Amino acid sequence: MRKNPFEDLEELFDRLSNQFEEGMTRGTGFPVPGSVAVDVADTGGEFVVTVDLPGYETGDVELLLVDGALKLEAGRDVEETHEEGRYIRRERTQSSVSRRIRLPEPVEEDAVEASYNNGVLTVTLPKVGETESGREIDIE
Repeated sequence: MRKNPFEDLEELFDRLSNQFEEGMTRGTGFPVPGSVAVDVADTGGEFVVTVDLPGYETGDVELLLVDGALKLEAGRDVEETHEEGRYIRRERTQSSVSRRIRLPEPVEEDAVEASYNNGVLTVTLPKVGETESGREIDIE
């Protein structure tokens, strides 16, 4: 049986995308505007995605599972002035972040769980057969 030539091309694009994302968020010491660092672990039966989102409330975060990827968007209001005086240094001005995390295998959409504790978002995505539609994920 002849191998599908597009599989190699898709794998190459996935590797390039991952290298680009890693290069943008590491090494330079400067955060990429609108990006947030994530950890994705494969525990065998599930993927566990961990994201640091300090200062956000659960209502500020939206998770969607669409086309084999976990889409994360978080937004918050930023204080324009400080009540006690002027800023000497201000690095916490970013008001929204987003990230799309491609999952290497299909997951069971109805079994996806998310929790948010002390500024850390954890999403557990159990592996299963093909999924055909997207689903919004509630954060507990």
